[in-house]
Amino acid sequence: MWSAEILGLLAAIFALAGFVKGIVGLGLPTVSLAMTTAFLGLPAGMALLLFPSLIANLWQACSGGQIRAVLARIWPLLLPATLCIPLGASLLKDGNLPALTATLGAVLIAYSVFGLFRLVPQVTLTAARRLWLGLLAGLANGMLTGMTGSFVVPGIFYLQSAGLNKDALIQAMGLLFTLSTLGLAVSLGGSGFLNRELALLSALCVLPALAGMLAGRALRRHIPEARFKQILFFALFLTGLGFLQDYAAAF
Repeated sequence: MWSAEILGLLAAIFALAGFVKGIVGLGLPTVSLAMTTAFLGLPAGMALLLFPSLIANLWQACSGGQIRAVLARIWPLLLPATLCIPLGASLLKDGNLPALTATLGAVLIAYSVFGLFRLVPQVTLTAARRLWLGLLAGLANGMLTGMTGSFVVPGIFYLQSAGLNKDALIQAMGLLFTLSTLGLAVSLGGSGFLNRELALLSALCVLPALAGMLAGRALRRHIPEARFKQILFFALFLTGLGFLQDYAAAF
């Protein structure tokens, strides 16, 4: 049974994660995963992000009116990114959880460094390169999603090079994150890490997440987005560094 303190803390975490997404349009799964993993462990953190992530990203995936064109361009990424999640999730059951948490730390550091220094790819991939690089990026993305619950690396970098306009890119990220969430839910359930209690708690976390998103959107005009992103990426960098330090201290 969850204590009132834990429930209050989870509500605050998902409200903050939703607030971040409301301002900058991303970060709900990443922020919530980083914070819940820090005190509940990686498998529980992954389970709790499922419903808030699904609701937020399904809406994003269905908005924009370009879903057919987006699917035609990025399917080489989406297919392996979804199908390879169970392979990564199998390591949760058979592998070393501290090492997987450290892997999450490395993913957060990579993501934050690319965000802080704006290391966005400046090239548009040709059709042939989109195919084989998409398959490779999808394989890595699916494995890392199953191992760590993070959907962003390296898929987000591939999408930024896929020649999509701004609206199509946002919709493409929504598709990747939605399919990754569904694949992760199936994989966690099959591995025994998602039970009724965690599923119910994840569903309840939708409410503070949506409240945070609405607050973030209302305040978006009054908060400098560029500066807020810098703070977000720096916080994720420190969190990832903390996970790596915890792993190193165990030896």
